[in-house]
Amino acid sequence: VACLASLVIIIVSGLVLTLGGIAWWHTSTAGHFVNSVHLWSVELFFATMVIHLWGKFFMAAWRGQRGMTWATGALAFFGSLGTAFTGYLIQTNFDAQWIAVSAKDCRNGVLGGAFFNVMNFVHMYGFHVIILLVFLVRLVAVHLVILRIRAVVRPYASDVQTERAREELWGGKLGIGWSS
Repeated sequence: VACLASLVIIIVSGLVLTLGGIAWWHTSTAGHFVNSVHLWSVELFFATMVIHLWGKFFMAAWRGQRGMTWATGALAFFGSLGTAFTGYLIQTNFDAQWIAVSAKDCRNGVLGGAFFNVMNFVHMYGFHVIILLVFLVRLVAVHLVILRIRAVVRPYASDVQTERAREELWGGKLGIGWSS
């Protein structure tokens, strides 16, 4: 819930930042506040997403035909890394310029600089505000829909005999595993 709530705050504060213009968050007190809310929401989003991702990994939440739920969640994590990177590049400060030059050199070193220009502010702004945001929101929506369809995975039983009995009752290791 904290992950989803912080995502909503990220989107709302990002919309306000976009409506304010590209220099508004540097020149206005209100813009600086909204930019700070956006930044700390991103921090909370990543913290809760990492905790959720690793928690579900170590609980083996992909059991019982729920692998697609886990895969869409992991893909959302990696998509959010791209969104965070482009967001860092559009801060229009010296840190962002340094990271952009370093990323450009890295991309040119692996022959990928012609397809994704990290030095172009408008290019990164479009990726951050439109392309990656739409991708991430759709992926989170798909993740939640699959979660509602497949239900929550039941925890492991405390002993092996009970777990084997559950597997037989619910259709084996790959059964849907609806818990009562």
